[in-house]
Amino acid sequence: MNSYDVAIIGSGPGGYVAAIRCAQLGMKTAIIEKYATLGGTCLNVGCIPSKALLDSSHHYEDAVKHFEEHGIDIPGDIKVNLKQMIARKQSVVDQTTGGIDFLMKKNKIDVYQGLGSFKDATHITIKGEEDLEIEAKNTIIATGSKPSNLPFIELDKERVITSTEALKLKEIPKHMIVIGGGVIGLELGQVYRRLGAEVTVIEYLDRIIPTMDSGLSKELNKVLKKAKFNVNVSHKVKSVERKGDEVIVKADNKKGEEVEFKGDYCLVSVGRRPYTDGLNAEAAGVKLTDKGQVEVNEHLQTNVKNIYAIGDVVKGAMLAHKAEEEGVFVAETLAGQKPHINYNLIPGVVYTWPEVASVGQTEEQLKEAGVAYKTGQFPMRALGRSRASMDLDGFVKVLADKETDEILGVHMIGARAADMIAEAVVAMEFRASAEDISRMSHAHPTYTEALKEAALAATEDRALHI
Repeated sequence: MNSYDVAIIGSGPGGYVAAIRCAQLGMKTAIIEKYATLGGTCLNVGCIPSKALLDSSHHYEDAVKHFEEHGIDIPGDIKVNLKQMIARKQSVVDQTTGGIDFLMKKNKIDVYQGLGSFKDATHITIKGEEDLEIEAKNTIIATGSKPSNLPFIELDKERVITSTEALKLKEIPKHMIVIGGGVIGLELGQVYRRLGAEVTVIEYLDRIIPTMDSGLSKELNKVLKKAKFNVNVSHKVKSVERKGDEVIVKADNKKGEEVEFKGDYCLVSVGRRPYTDGLNAEAAGVKLTDKGQVEVNEHLQTNVKNIYAIGDVVKGAMLAHKAEEEGVFVAETLAGQKPHINYNLIPGVVYTWPEVASVGQTEEQLKEAGVAYKTGQFPMRALGRSRASMDLDGFVKVLADKETDEILGVHMIGARAADMIAEAVVAMEFRASAEDISRMSHAHPTYTEALKEAALAATEDRALHI
């Protein structure tokens, strides 16, 4: 039987990063993955493939709608080759997962392919092509999450689908109904809207991207409606029925009236649930919460002292980069170091176009907590860079403490917001004030000038370009 200092169950961003950091710190490390490729949901059927399709569909939309204005004439009709688009997406996935294989070999991490489950607190059985057992002084549970569903919806994975199936459709839907106005539904909805599908979004709450600042929700809603999305908020879905190639969705609107939607595909994107199926956590004595999450303390340690858990399977936002930070945190904790994670400063991003990004507290949270704050906001359309690229939608908003001027939250929607938010994270990690950012030189012309201008607006209401 092989023995290890650390075994990690699950090879998503949390698991494989934890494995690398453990190996760097001198621990004999093993990683267990039940699927044929490493990388978990994110690399195989999540973050990476969805961004590949978003980028491809964005190129197509630019060619159809904007090339002529840029002085680029393309003779003949521009057509979508969905088969090639999906194939390119898969090649990106293959390259990325192959990169994880390389990193495991480079760091001398033993990889086991099969379903890992606890025999007891220090032994893990692996059911694969051949069954075996390993011993681990410490174990990190990194088994991630799976798409959630509503109890009355039958997912046939042909017409009533999850995000996994939406990434490999063989045809462009005529009318895609998206249940859920969160990140996944809006991103994939935008992919197929660009390619010509009619898209209807049905959201139970009173706004899309409901966990983010309401200003971002309003602006993104405006952008999507301009793109002819049919957005329905405050709608409670009560049935989904497939009849041949047609899907019928019935819902109650905010007045309690029944409304009906008909399409040829229905994407169910109502969030994700922790995944512990087959883990046999009880054999190790590991406690789960009533939400199915692995229960952990502030050190990400379970009630069993040598077993830890990270990522989507524990409390908190289900984000790949949050899982990565937690993987490093546990590895360094096991090595006797004193790492830290500031969960308030883990950014959230929606990769629609314009992109949406946020870090820190929202206005709603500050109001609820009774914090006195001030706001500075700057529109992207006032930037020379935005006019040059024709990306005029969106804004940057800075929230700062009314007395100390410390930045409490930054919320942005616009071109390259996913990259721009990093500046706000750095500033807030060092507890910068709005004035600090306003006095930093930002290259001109860039999108990040909007952050400087919003900080100026928050400091003394003195933005320069509006």
